[in-house]
Amino acid sequence: MSVWKRLAVLDDIPRLGSRVVKSDGGDIAVFRTADDQVFALHDQCPHKGGPLSQGIVHGKQVTCPLHGWNIGLADGKAQAPDEGQAGCIEVKLEGGEVFLKL
Repeated sequence: MSVWKRLAVLDDIPRLGSRVVKSDGGDIAVFRTADDQVFALHDQCPHKGGPLSQGIVHGKQVTCPLHGWNIGLADGKAQAPDEGQAGCIEVKLEGGEVFLKL
C-alpha cells in the first residue's frame, strides 16, 4: 500500500538543486526547478549509477556529474543519443509542502 509522506517544505530544497531521501529501496533525489516544480528520481544515473542528486539541474533535466548524461526529471529518461531510464517516484507540492508517494 502506497502512502503520501511529507518530506519537507519547498524552501528546504534549494532552487535548481536537490535533497536526498533515504528509503528501503535506495536513495531518492528530490529536485526543485527554477520555477519551483518538484520531481523525484532514484538517485542513480542509468549509465553507471552516478549520484543524480549531485548533478546540475537545468530546465526539467539534470546532468549526471560523472559522465554528463542528461536525464529528464519528469520521466527519468536519458536524453538522446543516450539510452536508459532512472526510476521515477511520485511527488506532489501542496501548500508549500513536498510529499513523496512511498
